[in-house]
Amino acid sequence: MSNFIAFEVNHEDHIFARGLIKKQREPLKDGHVEIRVRYSDINYKDALAASKNGGVIRQYPMVPGIDLAGEIVQSTNEQFPVGTEVLVTGYGLGVNQPGGFSQYQQVPIEWLVEIPKPLNVKSAMTYGTAGFTAALAVTALEEKNYAKDAAIYVTGASGGVGSIAIALLNRLGYTNIVAVSRKQSDWLFELGATKIVNPADLIPPAVKPLARQIATAVIDTVGGALLSALLPQLAYNGSAYLCGNASGIELDVTVLPFILRGIQVTGIDSVAVNQTTRQKIWQLLAEHQTLLADLKIQEVLLSDLDETINALLDGKHEGRTIVKMEV
Repeated sequence: MSNFIAFEVNHEDHIFARGLIKKQREPLKDGHVEIRVRYSDINYKDALAASKNGGVIRQYPMVPGIDLAGEIVQSTNEQFPVGTEVLVTGYGLGVNQPGGFSQYQQVPIEWLVEIPKPLNVKSAMTYGTAGFTAALAVTALEEKNYAKDAAIYVTGASGGVGSIAIALLNRLGYTNIVAVSRKQSDWLFELGATKIVNPADLIPPAVKPLARQIATAVIDTVGGALLSALLPQLAYNGSAYLCGNASGIELDVTVLPFILRGIQVTGIDSVAVNQTTRQKIWQLLAEHQTLLADLKIQEVLLSDLDETINALLDGKHEGRTIVKMEV
């Protein structure tokens, strides 16, 4: 079997290291397929996984990358024959099983999603877990049947999940989308945001149990103090969709918004979603694939991951970064 290149992290004898290594292709495991990975992408979780004390990886060495897309090169499964273009997101990929930052990877058959047309391996990873998560949140919000002019706030708006959520909301007809971001990025208006608000302007010196009702719903990617401040500002029958913790995991809120305004909080998990829901969400993303042209996208090689990892951890990253499996 031939050699290939992967980006691996290791933590041994109190020394943390990350970088490219050569690996050897292995015989196909039972219940798996082997994929020639063409593209991955990089998410905040990947940046944590590639960091010392990131709290994501428990067993080293590990190839990070919670997403991958490519074509099957080894298979004994009739549903997924050699040559099928597939994607994998979530499950244990890049966390407890070697992930997408690798030119070849074996994954369990039950994790596979055949890439729906008109998406391809590159556009599928332009969405990646960020797009999948955004679509999960927007789909849950749609079930509330809010008026299309309802005020929908999206935090972490310049990131992957936030920017795709804004674009999807716009495509679905929402006309009052408030982007919450420290970055006054004009491209957010091009996605469909009608207003950009600095998060500092939403966090009062002292958060009250109930505050002025400014938002019908919130898609939140940051958590922490901002979410704690926004929940008391949700309108009656409002809702919040939680899908990130870039600013912290703590939540300081009373029960009053829940019992006096009937607000609801929904957690958005993209890791262990069942296959029926995965197929539905990826079909939705495929139907709206033209929005990808409006996103802020950069492409890097497998050998260029360090810079993007550092930008994500420093809060300087915008939009989506896809990773081509070349060096």
